[in-house]
Amino acid sequence: MAKCLQCGVEIPPTSEGRCAAAISGGIMGDEYTESYFYCERCGVYTVEVYYEPFLGDERVTYKGPVPAGEGEAAVGLIKQCTEPWNKKCRCPAHITYFNGALD
Repeated sequence: MAKCLQCGVEIPPTSEGRCAAAISGGIMGDEYTESYFYCERCGVYTVEVYYEPFLGDERVTYKGPVPAGEGEAAVGLIKQCTEPWNKKCRCPAHITYFNGALD
């Protein structure tokens, strides 16, 4: 469960604030998965970044708070992909989201 980086409330998976979208991509042999969580209380997004390096230990970090407009644009882009979990996908949404840096 993610916590809102603005107000600190946990965003429960059963609320409207659950993960709005997530996308995975491979960059230089490492895997990144970014998941967007919307806080109904604050109206902002918190982004969970799961990083799994080719060598080494995976880690989770958080970005935010992300303003609603910026978060909604990212979620909309992610939802254009039919396989956002596929780190090998090279659809226009993946390429745009990862700024063309995919393996």
